[in-house]
Order: sequence, then structure tokens, then C-alpha cells
Amino acid sequence: MTDASPDDPHSPAVCLDVGSCWTKAVLVLPDGTPAGFAEHPTTPDVLTGVDAAVAAAAAAAGRGRRAAPRVLACSSAGGALRLAVVGAETLIATEAGHRVCRSAGARVVGVHPGPLEPDAVLELSSRRPGAVLLLGGADGADPAVLLHNAGRLARTRGHWPVLLSVDDDDARADALGLLLAGGRAVTTCPNVTPQPGRIVAGPARDAVAALYARHVLGAGTGRFGALVHSATHAAVGAGAGVLARLTGTGVLVVDVGSATTDVHRGGPGPGPAAATVEGDLGVRDGAVGVLTEAQTEGIVDPVEADLLGPAVAALQESRATVPADRGAAAEDRRLAAIAAVVALRRHLRHTGVLADPAHPGTGPDTPVDAGEIGLVVLTGGVFRQRDAAGLAAAARTVRHDAVLAPLLARAEVRVDSESVLAPAGLLAAHGREVAAGGLLAEHLTG
Repeated sequence: MTDASPDDPHSPAVCLDVGSCWTKAVLVLPDGTPAGFAEHPTTPDVLTGVDAAVAAAAAAAGRGRRAAPRVLACSSAGGALRLAVVGAETLIATEAGHRVCRSAGARVVGVHPGPLEPDAVLELSSRRPGAVLLLGGADGADPAVLLHNAGRLARTRGHWPVLLSVDDDDARADALGLLLAGGRAVTTCPNVTPQPGRIVAGPARDAVAALYARHVLGAGTGRFGALVHSATHAAVGAGAGVLARLTGTGVLVVDVGSATTDVHRGGPGPGPAAATVEGDLGVRDGAVGVLTEAQTEGIVDPVEADLLGPAVAALQESRATVPADRGAAAEDRRLAAIAAVVALRRHLRHTGVLADPAHPGTGPDTPVDAGEIGLVVLTGGVFRQRDAAGLAAAARTVRHDAVLAPLLARAEVRVDSESVLAPAGLLAAHGREVAAGGLLAEHLTG
């Protein structure tokens, strides 16, 4: 079912979104009418779940015996980029890692201070990192520890790349030589910790975001690699752009997934869109991060945190499961709403709309005016629940958040309960603007 026919904007298309836990497929007619939806747990070999979801979506529309529709696919199957940090000192390496990961699609899975010894190498490998951030220490410091760690990493099994963060030309060249001699892929960036107590995360964050963009697609070879050419966050961003043009206003879209939460900000004009990806926020793999950050941000009080704790622990292990009852469904929605608030706050700080109280002076020099935001959309599989009151409560959580409310005073908050934003973005990216506009007009702007 996934053998794509030649593209024809006047033919139906299956819009496929392969997530880290769920694979979703919707059959869309040329006018934008959704004719069939199906989802399947994302399978270890990916293609089994892909074929099942595509076939079920086509069958739901009564097209099981007709020619296979064109498949337009995006993927976030790789989930968040798991980043291990190797540095000289625990506290500074931990803080540096979290700042580098923030809004770049990654999360810290381990911090290893000082010289890497065999037991530390084993622990690092057990964390299954997708990349390692190797910090060179303060400028002018003795490079002995950096070079020792570079040598250890070069000899360690694993295919993960190294992000080498050091300014000293000689130390960088020596460390780079060791890593490359061991066959390690290396990206260099300016020093994240140039002085004691000072962290400069921007360039390394950009490098991590680039690594995430390649990682998130998941298995990128064979038939799956030929089928999927864009990440889900790119498709949702394209959908946000179509929605902004349709409504004639600024749009904020929050896509809450199992492992990550993305925010997209676009306007009706030709200006560039802004996007951030939070790798520690999600309603399955990222559930612990949601609860932790919600407490840090003061969104959740200790009583609610205690009540949600058992559910969060269970969700992190459950992966592709659906809520067993109304109570579990309510917990899913609550966590998704909290994730949306945290992600929106981070996005607005990252883009300079909000000041960052924890790290003043880290945003852009010129604040961005958020006054033109007229619509906020919550999207993601968790919001497909058929509970109008529950979804309205999730929207109110965002609308009345103490930090966001002044910025969103003139904005409407809607829930994409039919999951049409990613399909609309896929359609638009493949020259099917009419279908994309019709899909959004029917389900989000009507």
C-alpha cells in the first residue's frame, strides 16, 4: 500500500505521520475532505506499522480494491535526540547540557564529569546516547582531561557522533584528530563554557538542532527512506503557514507528541516562521520531563505533582497505549496541556517575546512583538479524544496561564481534534494547496 503513484493533485492522497509511538494515516480527497483515518503502533521495523496504517485508512474510505493512493509521509520516529554530556565538573556540565538541549529537540540522558574511566564509559554507553557533547572546559585550561576523554570516546563502541566544544585551536585539533582516527563523526562548535560560571549555549544549540533534524526521521534507508522526506515538525510548520494565510493572522501551533513537543509561530505574510522542539516534553517518553518542568515553572503545585506522579511513571513505560478509562484520559489531557504551556513559554523566551527569568540576557537583542497572534492551536494524537469538555479544559489551561495570558489576550485557542495540521502541511508541501486549505477550513477555521 505504500508504493506511491505519480503525484496528481486531483487524486486522493494518504497523509502519513510516523511517530515514535504511533503511526497515523488519513486519506484526503482532492477537495480536502478527510475520507478515512487509521493509526497503528509504530513497529520496530517501522514499515509493518506503516503498511497497516495506510491500508486501514484506505479501507475505511472504501478504497481497498482501487489503485493505491499517493502516500505523502513525514516522520518523528526517532524521538528526541538523547544527549550525553562529558565535561570537567558535574554542575556546570549539567547546566550546559540542559541549556544546549533547550528548544533544540534533545534531552540530557547522562552527565560524566572528569576523566572518563572504563566504568564511566560503560555507564555512558548504557544510556544509549544519540550524540555526545564533549566540553573542553574554560579557555586556557589544561587540555589533558579533554584529550583523555576524546581518546576514550574514540575507542568506545557506538555510532553516535560527538559535538566537540572547545575554542583553543591546538586542543581542538588534537581532540579532533583522536576522534576522527577512531572513526567517530565529529561536529565542532565554539566553547559552551568559556569561563567559570559562564555558559554560551547558542552555537552548540544550533549544532544540536541540526543533529536532531537528521535523527528525528528514524530509519532513513530502504523503502522507508524513499517514502519519508520530511520530519513531522516540518510538516506541522507548513500546516501552520497555510493556516496563517487562511486566517490572515499570526498563528501559534503546539504539537504535543509522545516524546517531544514542538511550537511553530507563523504569520500571514512572507516573513520567516519560527519553530522550536522540546525534547524533554511529551506524554509518553517525555512524561517525566513534563511534570518536572511544570513544577519548576510553577504551573503544578506539590499536591497535583504527587497525584500525577504514579500516572507519569506508568506513561513513560507504556509507549503506544491508549487510556484505559476516563480518569486516565483526563490525566493524558492534563499532561498534554501542561506540556503545551511549558513549550509555549520556552518558545516565546527563545524567540525574544518573553524574558527568561532564569537566564537574563540570553535571548535576542530585539524583542519580538506577539501582538499579532490571533490563533493558538493545540495538536497531537492526545487531542483526538472525543471529550469536548476535556478538550475545552486543555484549551483554557493554555489561555489562562499566568505568563501567557497577557500575550494571548486577543487570541483564540482551538484544539485540532481531527489531527489535520500535519496532513495539511504535507499536502501543501506537495503542491496540493487546494486540498490543504479545504482540510483546514473545514476543521480549524470554520
